[in-house]
Amino acid sequence: MPAFEYTALNAKGKEETGILDGDNARQVRQLLRDSNLTPLEVNQVEKSERSGSNTVRRAGRVKAAELALLTRQLATLVQSGSPLEEALATTAKQTEKKNIKHILSAVRTRVVEGYSLADGLKTYPSVFPDMYRATISAGEQSGHLDAVLERMADYTESRQETQQRIANAMFYPVILTIVSIAIVAGLLGFIVPKIIDVFENMGQELPAMTRGLITVSDFVRDYGLYIAAVLVILFILFKQMIKIPKWRMVYHRFVLKLPIIKKMVRGLNTARFARTLSILASSGVPILDAMSISAKVVQNLPMRQAVEEAARKVREGKAINRALDQSGYFPPMTVHLIASGESSGKLDEMLERAAVQQERETDSMLTNILGLFEPILILVMGGVVLLIVLSILLPILNLNQLVQ
Repeated sequence: MPAFEYTALNAKGKEETGILDGDNARQVRQLLRDSNLTPLEVNQVEKSERSGSNTVRRAGRVKAAELALLTRQLATLVQSGSPLEEALATTAKQTEKKNIKHILSAVRTRVVEGYSLADGLKTYPSVFPDMYRATISAGEQSGHLDAVLERMADYTESRQETQQRIANAMFYPVILTIVSIAIVAGLLGFIVPKIIDVFENMGQELPAMTRGLITVSDFVRDYGLYIAAVLVILFILFKQMIKIPKWRMVYHRFVLKLPIIKKMVRGLNTARFARTLSILASSGVPILDAMSISAKVVQNLPMRQAVEEAARKVREGKAINRALDQSGYFPPMTVHLIASGESSGKLDEMLERAAVQQERETDSMLTNILGLFEPILILVMGGVVLLIVLSILLPILNLNQLVQ
């Protein structure tokens, strides 16, 4: 039974929207009238986000936390014995997000029509990535959809927690940096000029530090807004430039050469690749397909190309660990664990262990960097303020000489 989106007026004349199941639009309108609602618009839920521009807008954006929640709910319902159709309908009713309700209803419509869940999810590729759909497909084919959904729920929750930890860790340093720059700019642009004017009117030569502060203050006051505008424009141009594959590749290669950043980038992408490959391999996805799909979750382009090249070498008969090791991008510990997994026949377990090890190492590194960054920023900020204060105090200390 297909799902229909409706817009109707209630008894108070206010618009209400929602989704109802029915054989056709006429039946849905009758159901609305029976509920004392006046139907204004009834449309069948779109089957694909690519079927038209309106559907793309309706699909909207699903956050990692929302995807993790609906996956967990769906996994719980399927494990409890609910038919897939009812599990999708229940999950759609429980969510308050209209776009998620729309997506789940459309997927349920496809399932009711006889398609598999993976085929239904394929209609929204921007919401359900290749790795997600491939894992679900493997679970359906093996008859262990409940276990696969549970594993996917764990994976999406773990990924969402990782993103949240990074965002929380970066929040305070970013705010501290912005506030520090704003305070220094405010002092140089507005406060310092008013104080310095008092000494300049005396007509005597000021100390070198004070003259330097005046020069910096005048520069900030005259060109500060222009500099800020140029920086914003450069940032926008940079964001647009890295959308071009050629320049994004150049930027990603440059990042992999930075002393500290490269280790974090390698760790994050390696952990994401290893965990994805572990889930796909343990779900029954062929290893070559699993590697091709796992390459898509690697955000750094040179590392993604390295995985794709490794997949081609594995197809030719080379071991996974050797194919990855030749790129030089993947940490030796990860390569060693993959080699151990291949030789012992426990590749999925070793990949999971490699992902956990890399995540812990990256978290520890990020914590240490931020732990050093915050006091260093405070010291720099204190040093700048100290220079400003000294530049103002020096003329006061030499006031007798200036008055003569």
